[in-house]
Amino acid sequence: MSIEVVPEWMLGLDDEDVSFMKNFIMASGSLKEIARQYSVTYPTVRLKLDRLIQKIQISEDTSSEPYIALIKRMAINEKIDFDTAKILISEYKKLKKGG
Repeated sequence: MSIEVVPEWMLGLDDEDVSFMKNFIMASGSLKEIARQYSVTYPTVRLKLDRLIQKIQISEDTSSEPYIALIKRMAINEKIDFDTAKILISEYKKLKKGG
């Protein structure tokens, strides 16, 4: 009996992200093929891949700065806009420094 260990960076991904990753791998990393499969444009697929990359990068921030990682995740998932995220992160950093 083996215990499956999910890497930390995968915990923040939703089912759609995992499905996209699988399809991307099965398409040998061809963004053009993924665009064809999803019936979307190449730039749309590129944006999806960029957001997935950002989600993975953010997961690395989580252990040291969970609040900042949360704000970044919210911005990537379009729950808040990037300008608001920048303000929240900036104010949080000021508070941490004591001023």
